[in-house]
Amino acid sequence: MGEKQKRKSIPVLPWMRSPVDVSLFEECPLEILPLLDPRLKVALQKTGIASIFPVQLAVWLEVIGPGSFERDLCINSPTGSGKTLAYALPIVQMLSSRAVKCLRALVVLPTRDLALQVKEVFTAIAPAVGLSVGLAVGQSSIADEISGLIKRPKFEAGICYDPEDFSVPLQSSVDILVATPGRLMDHINFTKGFTLQHLRYLVIDETDRLLRESYQSWLPTVLQLTRADDDNIIFPSYTSLPCSAGSLKTIRRFGVERGFKGKPYPRLAKMVLSATLTQDPSKLSQLDLHHPLFLTTGKRRYKLPEKLESYMMICESKLKPLYLVSLLQSLGGEKCIVFTSSVESTHRLCTLLNFFDDLQLNIKEYSGLQRQSLRSKTLNAFRGGEIQVLVSSDAMTRGMDVEGVRNVINYDMPAFIKTYIHRAGRTARAGQSGRCFTLLSKDEVRRFKKLLQKADKDSCPVHSLPSSSIELLHPTYVSALEKLKEKVESETSIKSTVMSSRVGKRKETNSNEKVGI
Repeated sequence: MGEKQKRKSIPVLPWMRSPVDVSLFEECPLEILPLLDPRLKVALQKTGIASIFPVQLAVWLEVIGPGSFERDLCINSPTGSGKTLAYALPIVQMLSSRAVKCLRALVVLPTRDLALQVKEVFTAIAPAVGLSVGLAVGQSSIADEISGLIKRPKFEAGICYDPEDFSVPLQSSVDILVATPGRLMDHINFTKGFTLQHLRYLVIDETDRLLRESYQSWLPTVLQLTRADDDNIIFPSYTSLPCSAGSLKTIRRFGVERGFKGKPYPRLAKMVLSATLTQDPSKLSQLDLHHPLFLTTGKRRYKLPEKLESYMMICESKLKPLYLVSLLQSLGGEKCIVFTSSVESTHRLCTLLNFFDDLQLNIKEYSGLQRQSLRSKTLNAFRGGEIQVLVSSDAMTRGMDVEGVRNVINYDMPAFIKTYIHRAGRTARAGQSGRCFTLLSKDEVRRFKKLLQKADKDSCPVHSLPSSSIELLHPTYVSALEKLKEKVESETSIKSTVMSSRVGKRKETNSNEKVGI
């Protein structure tokens, strides 16, 4: 059975057959948004937000409004439609109603960069209602994270305490945690005082990617730690409070009110989101969803941003860099992201482009091979306009929001429609217009058109460049290729030397250990 037949044979779950169509909603001014906390309204206005988008309104009504979050939400909405604020705003409002300090909301994302971006959204509104937001991501000091997440008890002066004695409970310093799966598991396994036992809300952003990779089995671990079983719920004596007479409907544990639909303990309410949400029952079953409600845009599974213009550029494979440079010149310095198929291609293409003389564009690379600090610095410079062109691997395709990106260029054709949607979604965000150019050889055109048809796009015009602009660049291209060759040889030599040095040190260490040094 072919791959296409396999996809067709996967059944669609019943609850996904009758979705809520988000496209039927309209933007809603903050002044008439029902039940919005006035403090959050002010915080949103300070960030320049005067109204909320359709997907944000749909989620708000299901969580805060008539829906009352009685069902878990699965949200499939195009990139740039405002999914982050769609869950951040109602969660912050719900948590603000209880003046307790413990970890009650967890947002899990697949990458560090996306987690940093989402944390900024929460930080813009949460302090307005007295809530604090934590961050747990890789490539950062876990000791610093622990000090920010866990509050040590204050001891009386003059009395000695055993630092390893944790009979006095440690307290969470945050109400909301934004985390990547690996670092989340580090805290679950090794951070004393870190607990998910009070968790009320779980958000899984970029769900399809997080379900595709296990990340140390983070999802079953979180669900197990938050599952409300009578057998594993412990009520320490120092937190017990009297219940209402003859009733267990409301129990307070660590100051958190428990109770949902007449049960002693509330369910863990979940929101899962993606621009390309999977429909595979075997994957969705991992989420343990409670009477899920499916919110999507239109009838098509894959949806491109409404104001996106897609173009093909047909060129010879050997001359692709020339066409790319000519295109960049024609865009007049507009903010642009160029996507390649791998981190290696990203590095080489960026190096090559910077060897073109008199290009008058600041071009930098952005890939998973770089350190977090360097990526953050590059991204901030790109946001600020110091960098006009960012050459990126798919590390940036998921959810990253950079204001003012007018153009996206697929230097390498994406293999899947999901990849195209996530790449193209870096532009035409929040109701703005944008363009996506894809460089193709003649042999790739037919396959590319079939790819777009999956997103209900039956035609894609060809964008042409003057042949004279290509010819004028040819001498510079030859020179740039020679410089690239020298650069690659130099980098290969350095890597080889470093590897040899590491191997030598390991051998020396092993030898010393054998003789007892």
